[in-house]
Amino acid sequence: MRNIFLVAVFVISTFTVNAQEVNWVSFEEALELNKKNPKPIMVDLYTDWCGWCKRMDATTYKNEVIVKFINDNYYAVKMDGEGKKDITFKGRTFKFVQNGRSKYHELAAAILNGKMSYPSTAFFNQEEQLIQSVPGYQAKEKFEKILAYFSGEAYKNTPWKDFEKNFKSAL
Repeated sequence: MRNIFLVAVFVISTFTVNAQEVNWVSFEEALELNKKNPKPIMVDLYTDWCGWCKRMDATTYKNEVIVKFINDNYYAVKMDGEGKKDITFKGRTFKFVQNGRSKYHELAAAILNGKMSYPSTAFFNQEEQLIQSVPGYQAKEKFEKILAYFSGEAYKNTPWKDFEKNFKSAL
């Protein structure tokens, strides 16, 4: 019985060690890393109370193909849309705002153009310019396409419908 237990512990620990995770960094860290080695920045905007955010963390952001694609092609930022920490970006300091029952981080509001929807994923190019934010929960099948679309040059000259039609999934 003891041997079976030890084998089970070994097998479980092997799967745990091999499980790859998204290399999340802070917004400021992404900006610093981008200065040394430019690549697009992906920002996952979430809140602690958001059920769909938790579901996306538990499903989409755990998929091996998605994790590898993000880690290889983006600096990945996990940003609390109601975070209290000041963030300086492009010479401006963005702060947490509490206005009655409404609370938000100014940078999240700027990225989402005031349309506070969680989860949302924002994509910045290598020059740290916002390309687009995509609201809502994204299943791995659709998110893989979205990641590929914004990681390269496709978004500049290929309509989404054409890109999606010709996309070859790795899932």
